[in-house]
Amino acid sequence: GSAAVAATTGTPTAGDLGDATLFYISDDGMQLVAFERRLERRAEPTAQARVVLEAQLAEPPAPLLSPIPPGTRLLNIYLTDRGDAFVDLSEEVTLGHSGGSLEELFTVYAIVNALTTNLPVINAVQILINGREVDTLVGHVDLQSPLERNMQWVADPNAEPTPEAEPTLEVEAT
Repeated sequence: GSAAVAATTGTPTAGDLGDATLFYISDDGMQLVAFERRLERRAEPTAQARVVLEAQLAEPPAPLLSPIPPGTRLLNIYLTDRGDAFVDLSEEVTLGHSGGSLEELFTVYAIVNALTTNLPVINAVQILINGREVDTLVGHVDLQSPLERNMQWVADPNAEPTPEAEPTLEVEAT
């Protein structure tokens, strides 16, 4: 039946759906926000990790902002027996980056947290670019070893917003 071709992804026939937690930047740009989405469930952890990452790289729901630079593609993902995930991203993740230290933390920990939160078998995540280990994305966050989940930059959904406590970011003149 040619009708099956017209079925969009996300229909129940494509496999069971499950809740996954993804991480986006709040509309004020100051923190990450955990956001629940329905994603396909895959039995095999690497396949499931790919589903989660592809969703994390996709456009976020408004008014949230994507922590991943535009054009960034997932090239590959490997899981080790130790529970480390190696996420190989295209070079847009650095080329398209704003370069701020906070933004770099958001990019790195959106990926780390999305995988470690949704896949219990993953303890830590190392980001590769074009298949190579890198020191950092844009100079701030050490990526030379796998990183564990860190919710320090993620908004507490139960916390009251405190506008007066916003950190002032020093802007360096270039």
